[in-house]
Amino acid sequence: MTRTTAARTELRFQPVDLDTAPEVDALLRRIGTGPFDRADLTALQGRNDTWAGRTTGGARVFVKRLTGPREDVRARMDRALGYERLVADAPSGVLRGPALLGSDPDSGLLAFEYLHDARSGAELMADQEFTPELAHRAGAALGLLHACPVRQQDRLERSTPAMPSPELLEALPAAAFEEFSGAELETWRLLQNDAQLIGSVHRLLTDERAAPRVPAHCDLRMDQFLISGHPGADSRLHVADWEEFRLADPARDVGGFAGEWLHRAVHDIVTSRGDADTAAFAGLSMTRETVLTRGAEKLARLRPVVQEFWRGYRNARPDADPGLAERATAFAGWHLLDRLLAGAMRSNRLLGIERAAAGIGRTALLDPARFTHVVGLGDAS
Repeated sequence: MTRTTAARTELRFQPVDLDTAPEVDALLRRIGTGPFDRADLTALQGRNDTWAGRTTGGARVFVKRLTGPREDVRARMDRALGYERLVADAPSGVLRGPALLGSDPDSGLLAFEYLHDARSGAELMADQEFTPELAHRAGAALGLLHACPVRQQDRLERSTPAMPSPELLEALPAAAFEEFSGAELETWRLLQNDAQLIGSVHRLLTDERAAPRVPAHCDLRMDQFLISGHPGADSRLHVADWEEFRLADPARDVGGFAGEWLHRAVHDIVTSRGDADTAAFAGLSMTRETVLTRGAEKLARLRPVVQEFWRGYRNARPDADPGLAERATAFAGWHLLDRLLAGAMRSNRLLGIERAAAGIGRTALLDPARFTHVVGLGDAS
């Protein structure tokens, strides 16, 4: 895909030629929207093929074609449709994705309402507009999802998500040495030589296996939150990308949200975002003491967002198990390591700030009980 100019701040791309994917318009005709108007068509960033725009019938539609090995596509499709079955009769307020308009499992296609005016949570985070009030709503919606009763006919997957992987922490497959970037190989070498970290991952996965299983997104990130309208009480909040949905430990979702804000706080150390005196930032020398001081300040500034998320979650799900906050803190720590791995895919070397974020994530993973309050997952009363 080639990049094109867009009015919105998110990246836009030239979509795959629909002449090479006739199944897309065939699906749209079946669901009654009419085919895409090719003069008003774009694609959004992501691992899958996407098309977004108006149809000849005037509907705004977003179509995703899942890409990858056939078995993987089928499993991701089944999980996404499993989410749709579960929430079809769920009460209002449950965390929802954009409305599903139709699907073609054989072609790996999912068609949704296109929220053309929505801004992502990552964008609002960067612009300092993802407020504690919005976080409270998000936490409450997630809590209601986790509390949804599961029927046998929902047929939800129960497998454990692939990461963190005990196998990869022991050794990489031979093919990885040809496929991975230099930064990826360096990152895995650091992780595999850290016996304490490996032991903490094994403990977390053991605790996860003993935890209650709930309907969970399992890949919750800020860029998947979609907020339509001004981010206030009247805005619409959705979460996209339900292909990892399954019955799982709720700590994965709670920790994913907290981990995103922990990651933001660390990366803000080397920016003036949120500084009371932005002019003074230009003269700062990033000594170890400065980094530690600024890290504490940045985390203190963003912690209220996670605290309100947690308060909203606990209000919606007051009977959550007592170990949830500690496991979620450990998953928040792993989230920073996962972000390190994701960033390494696009680079040949690791940056200092990325190493710093990974170090903080490691600390939270090794001793989550001591860091629940630090990340904002302390007492929600």
